Amino acid sequence: MSTPQPTPEAEAQAVVQRYARRETRVDPGLYSLLNPSALAIHQERTRALAGMLRRHADLPTCRIAEVGCGAGGNLLDFIRLGADPARLTGLELIAERAAAARVALPASVTVLQGDALAADIAPASLDLVAQFTVFSSLLDDAFQQRLADRMWQWLRPGGAVLWYDFAFDNPRNPDVRGVPAARMRRLFPQGRVAELRRVTLAPPLARAACRLHPGLYGLLNLLPPLRTHRLAWIVKPE
Repeated sequence: MSTPQPTPEAEAQAVVQRYARRETRVDPGLYSLLNPSALAIHQERTRALAGMLRRHADLPTCRIAEVGCGAGGNLLDFIRLGADPARLTGLELIAERAAAARVALPASVTVLQGDALAADIAPASLDLVAQFTVFSSLLDDAFQQRLADRMWQWLRPGGAVLWYDFAFDNPRNPDVRGVPAARMRRLFPQGRVAELRRVTLAPPLARAACRLHPGLYGLLNLLPPLRTHRLAWIVKPE
């Protein structure tokens, strides 16, 4: 007898539970930008993101949605880099995080709370759909594929998925799993990967290094094998 597959609703609820467990285990200060390692990770990723946007997008005119926008930090980064707040949409499953995003972001940013699979976004209406460490929190392959398909549907021809996620499993956290490059490509089989790079010094190593001296982050991050995330620009053919 085959094993019943979880429904989208069940997987969405499981994601909420995983994040709730994570919040009880992790010190909130770990991700604060007042923490030297969190600041170093954020600055490095922002530099890489700025370069990618400069090479591939006209940011002030881009219509952008972020899946799993959390409290709005990444959308604020887009605004600082030149995005028009009125062209930004944040999608967030967890009600408390969506409420925090509405407080943090300009009023002209649209924040939609709920399952992204049910989001009211017109097909081919977006230039860029971004996700930051969302797929590594989805442990059901079918749900991952459904979300990828929805993201692809929202994109106009010539638009792109901006992908930032773990490349490897975290042995200390069973609620996440890495997404290898081959899996990422299978999620968007029609996409052309215009750029793919390894970024982000392994966070446990980053924390240890920054306790000694924040400058060690940049030195260790020169070694690609020590980087644990992938940043990608995946283009929808015109």
